Amino acid sequence: QAAMNGFEVNTLEQVVDVGDIFITATGNKDIILAEHMARMKHQAIVGNIGHFDNEIDMAGLERMSDVQRVNIKPQVDEYVFPDGHSVIVLSEGRLLNLGNATGHPSFVMSCSFTNQVLAQIDLHRSADFLDLGVHTLPKKLDEEVARLHLDALGAKLTRLSEEQAAYLGIPAEGPFKPDHYRY
Repeated sequence: QAAMNGFEVNTLEQVVDVGDIFITATGNKDIILAEHMARMKHQAIVGNIGHFDNEIDMAGLERMSDVQRVNIKPQVDEYVFPDGHSVIVLSEGRLLNLGNATGHPSFVMSCSFTNQVLAQIDLHRSADFLDLGVHTLPKKLDEEVARLHLDALGAKLTRLSEEQAAYLGIPAEGPFKPDHYRY
């Protein structure tokens, strides 16, 4: 998908010595290893937004006895390698949106909690006919979360007329996209 959108897609090994910023978002472990950081440009920035502290090999970096850790400020550390180059690691390799930004903005939290409350209400109402398991939030509820937050964004939507809704084959009040479509 990224390649089709015109972005360069490559392996970390191919770009590790030319990139300035490396942010992991895979949900997997051992994505950026200590050996990768040893090859990075001077003062390359390394951060993680995908998973706990094992996407970036912090343990491997700490085991390198000839690498010096210098704390720049809370949640920002510079690791200086023997050749003099350094990399800057955010939030000790943990989730930088929590460590460096001191959590999520209140608007994001409002969307998340609204999503959870509507999901719980829907789950309670649907308990008699839902199978046990993980379920995707129905698109109608997804759109309701967005609708409830429009005022905070200063946004207004034009309501579809019944004729417009019939033409599109959707209810006038939504959902406006099929359940498989993810915003």
